[in-house]
Amino acid sequence: MDSPDAAHESPVRVLIADDEDDFLAALRPLIDRQPELRVVAAAANGLDAIELCDELEPDAVVIDLHMPLVDGVTAVARMRKDHPSLCLIALTGDPDRELHDAVSEAGADAVLLKKDLMVGLVERLTAVRTGLH
Repeated sequence: MDSPDAAHESPVRVLIADDEDDFLAALRPLIDRQPELRVVAAAANGLDAIELCDELEPDAVVIDLHMPLVDGVTAVARMRKDHPSLCLIALTGDPDRELHDAVSEAGADAVLLKKDLMVGLVERLTAVRTGLH
């Protein structure tokens, strides 16, 4: 019989996607340091993010909006269509409200500015386990 805490034993599997290598190098350990989270893959463009999402079926995706090959808004729309229960968090340095609205309409659960990363991202990802994304 499973214990009430059984759901907490397996970490939230996270795919990260950003075309800035330095940012990915900083983001991965930030997420991996949380015992309830685990980065399963990283993508450097929107097309790879979609393909890795299809292949690995993560619990959550953190994706930059300005990506090569396929932009973040298009990638979010595709992942939302193909994986309706996936937690999708858009991450951007761009404060453009219209861009934020577009990715929200495409299916993002949250839009976070990179400068607000430390506070908001870990909260949103850890909420995946409780179904609050």
